[in-house]
Amino acid sequence: MVLERHPQNPIIRPQDVKPTRPDFEVIGAFNCGATLFNDEVILLMRVAERPKEVIPGVVRCPHLNPYGELVLLELPRHDDRYDFEDSRFVLNRQTGELWLTSISHLRLARSHDGVHFTIAEQAWLYAEQTLESFGVEDARITHLEGQYYVNYTAVSPYGIATGLACTTDFETTQREGIIFPPSNRDVVIFPQKMNGMYVCYHRPMPGMFGGYHIWMATSPDLKHWGQHQVVLEAKPDGWESGRVGGGAPPIYTEAGWLSIYHAADRHDHYCLGAFLTPHDHPDQIIAISKEPIFWPQAPYETDGFFGNVVFTCGAVAQGDLLRVYYGAADECVALAEISINELTTKLKVV
Repeated sequence: MVLERHPQNPIIRPQDVKPTRPDFEVIGAFNCGATLFNDEVILLMRVAERPKEVIPGVVRCPHLNPYGELVLLELPRHDDRYDFEDSRFVLNRQTGELWLTSISHLRLARSHDGVHFTIAEQAWLYAEQTLESFGVEDARITHLEGQYYVNYTAVSPYGIATGLACTTDFETTQREGIIFPPSNRDVVIFPQKMNGMYVCYHRPMPGMFGGYHIWMATSPDLKHWGQHQVVLEAKPDGWESGRVGGGAPPIYTEAGWLSIYHAADRHDHYCLGAFLTPHDHPDQIIAISKEPIFWPQAPYETDGFFGNVVFTCGAVAQGDLLRVYYGAADECVALAEISINELTTKLKVV
């Protein structure tokens, strides 16, 4: 029971995406929400950009200032206060402050066959306010009550939060604000109400106590969430020992709600798993993959901006075919497929 990689992978690479400004370069197009709209597959990709110009001995960190202007913080590599070991960010050893080395936005791509995509030339959603000053990332799309709700990760010096936007046509967008404060991400919203309430999974990131587990919450309006409870815990060892978190929004099947989730071990090797819950009890797992259903193997998954990563934010069901769009090595978009019936019948009953 393993997802099958599409032979044309990766289906979107950084060089396929136009930068938002001439002095920037795209270093990653990955982690995309996915949905069907007007007989097309719609993706909202995370696009990471950084300044094109390289200054010797300096790392430049793009971010929004308090006035909403994009500015560059220049940090000298010889300054011992800063740790440059991780390519994704710079750490101030004295204060614990982090600065990202790129800034992300959401970019729309559309396709009639789900493989060959036309990519918009400008951002669909760009950082606009203080709580998004380091960028917006990792969209999930849920079609619900005639609207397409897009939740996304908002990153800033205040932490990692979750924002919400909605659209009916992917042309106009309405922002609904922050729905989960820091530190919380990997939110996936169910495509229908249950017992009169909206339902989601989310992943708090605790500090001193607790692990990185998948939680469930309910809401009367998609903005105010409560009745929080743990659904799936990270494990003491193995492929889920580092964290587990929501992947694609849950998919309705005859067997129950099918969730594709991500997990990472303590070495930050990311894999995908799956579980089922009853239609009326999304808090109760009835079957689950005991081993990963997908893990990094292909060169574009093991080597890249951050290697050994497969990470999904969106999947599309077309009949019995489940098409899982995933980010590979924090650099490109790829596609894997599996029969929904095969997947649900081979999960281990809890």
